[in-house]
Amino acid sequence: MAFPSFFELAPRITVRDPLAALLGASDDGLLVYGYADAVRLAGHSCPTVAGAYLMARAALRALYPDEPAERGAVAVRMPAPETEGTTGVVAQVLTLVTGAAASNGFHGIGGRFVRQGLLHFASTDEGIGVRFQRRDTGDAVQVTLDLASVPPVPDLRERMAEALAPAATAERQRAFGELWQARVRRLLLEHADDPQVIRLGRAA
Repeated sequence: MAFPSFFELAPRITVRDPLAALLGASDDGLLVYGYADAVRLAGHSCPTVAGAYLMARAALRALYPDEPAERGAVAVRMPAPETEGTTGVVAQVLTLVTGAAASNGFHGIGGRFVRQGLLHFASTDEGIGVRFQRRDTGDAVQVTLDLASVPPVPDLRERMAEALAPAATAERQRAFGELWQARVRRLLLEHADDPQVIRLGRAA
């Protein structure tokens, strides 16, 4: 599998997972995630997947400014039901990075390393950002994604329709894919630390 080369240039996220250390998956418990890991999970690369990845990065950096975040020690609350729009896709990426899982998560060992029940969904669309909270200190941040300053090319929808047409050539499909990934590239490489795109604030 050959990913677009910019995947390797995207910011990485380093976390420490004590469960990984205990079970010998990582000697020091450190896990380093790259954007390609989120793509493998989702099965595709798009602004939603890239945005979720950057939201997790921003939240963990804010909650753990001087050290790698502890995976499994952060609770996440989504602002909408899991079946609403792209909420489920975003939540899956956040689970990958933070370890926070819904009712299907890891139950823990001897009362420790529990990931189950750390991911929550709103019962209705609350229209606010994703809330991340440290379980040890209670510190919390809220993160929203605003892609207004990273728009797609004007005719992208038409290009998609052409690429989906039964008679579409491989060249036309490839050209569409390159246009699609160009926006993802801009988001990851030019706006990863842009406060107008990744909007972060303290949460009560």
